Amino acid sequence: MKINGIDVGVALKKVETVLSEDKGLSPAVRSMVELLVLLVTLLVSRLNQDSRNSSKPPSSDPDRRKASREKGDKKAGGQKGRAGVTLQKVDDPDKIKVIKVNRGNLPAGKYRNVGYESRQVFDIEISRVVTEYRAEILEDGKGNQFVASFPEGVTKAVQYGGDLKAHSVYMSQHQLIPYKRIQEYFSDQLGIPVSEGSIYNFNQEAYNLLESFEVESKKKLAGSDLLHADETGININGDRHWLHSASNDLWTNYFPHKNRGSEAMDSIGILPQFRGVLCHDHAKAYYKYRCIHALCNAHHLRELEGVWENDKHQWARDTKLLLEEMNRAVNEAGGVLKAEESENYRQRYRLILKNGEAECPPPDKENRKGKRGRVKRTKARNLMERLIQFEDDVLRFMDNKIVPFTNNLAENDIRMTKVQQKISGCFRSMEGAKYFCRIRGYLSTCRKQAINLTQALQLLFRGELPDFAD
Repeated sequence: MKINGIDVGVALKKVETVLSEDKGLSPAVRSMVELLVLLVTLLVSRLNQDSRNSSKPPSSDPDRRKASREKGDKKAGGQKGRAGVTLQKVDDPDKIKVIKVNRGNLPAGKYRNVGYESRQVFDIEISRVVTEYRAEILEDGKGNQFVASFPEGVTKAVQYGGDLKAHSVYMSQHQLIPYKRIQEYFSDQLGIPVSEGSIYNFNQEAYNLLESFEVESKKKLAGSDLLHADETGININGDRHWLHSASNDLWTNYFPHKNRGSEAMDSIGILPQFRGVLCHDHAKAYYKYRCIHALCNAHHLRELEGVWENDKHQWARDTKLLLEEMNRAVNEAGGVLKAEESENYRQRYRLILKNGEAECPPPDKENRKGKRGRVKRTKARNLMERLIQFEDDVLRFMDNKIVPFTNNLAENDIRMTKVQQKISGCFRSMEGAKYFCRIRGYLSTCRKQAINLTQALQLLFRGELPDFAD
């Protein structure tokens, strides 16, 4: 453990040596020094934590720098065979402007037109479109009038259209733009007066229209072979709540709840019905469900790195390197190892952890406070015991092709929630959090299903859903 070039670990060991050798210290002084050593150890350990060796996000790293990439065989830039994204000419431009040659600047003579050279400029046109529906009124000889029917949904003298609502919901719930700035956008760019209350109402309407989609989403996730789960804290009007996520490669579901554990997961209704492989970060609540479990090794790698950096335990470094080696072997083998190779890795895994007992022994039961309860363990010991006790769940990725090495899918799916909290600070109400979760779940699912998000919202406000959700 080093701070500003000073090896704090060495200094603490010297203090411990002095304490053990100096028999003249009074019990009070000895207790105070031991307490100070403990506090310094805890504080230094916390100062040395970042996104590499703990669960802290990369954005919290001080003076964060991009890790330099190792030099490879490929040249910089686009590689041969890649799909390019360069702007290409279109065959049917919206406007054509013909530019005539100024013949007055040409030498005297006869000229004939032999073609043209074309260049295209891609631009946008932001404009308001007001459609007026005029229902014809017919009157018979007796004075009875007959009025043509307006299209479905056209119910008021003046109202907002579905595409405008879709655009507002896209900016609010996907791009996370605050209501006030959306209001300014509609006013400044389009000349349309839209109140913050109307923007809220558009989100509420989208939420109500997505009720059947959420039911279908939960059904698909509960019946899938692999599920990623995670949860993160959210602020609702100043109070701590939790946003729960369940997802796979095709579907995403979010749900806010005041609790973090199984009470919330039961009320959501996905995990109680799930019987496949559940990938998670070892939160105890997940182990209450009758399914196969797979643990996120990205968490293990960070924790092992933290134990190595702070405590210099060789077993932690060796386990980290072995897990990374296993992951490379699985990728090279196409997603699953042969039984013999898998067993060889397991034997090496067990040997490292067994040898690590000398560096990280179990706690002395004589230090138990009271007659009952579990003896307190260090972070390193807790990690070691987890890796031993849940070996099958840690290493399941070697033997089951659908099981990934990490739970990164769930973390990626839940990441934009943290962005929303940074922008807005909190949700003002539980209703607003529910609107966000259901709409974001729909948009995340549409993106996974390769559906354009704007088109997906336009369909929604027409009372339809994409084909995959029917």
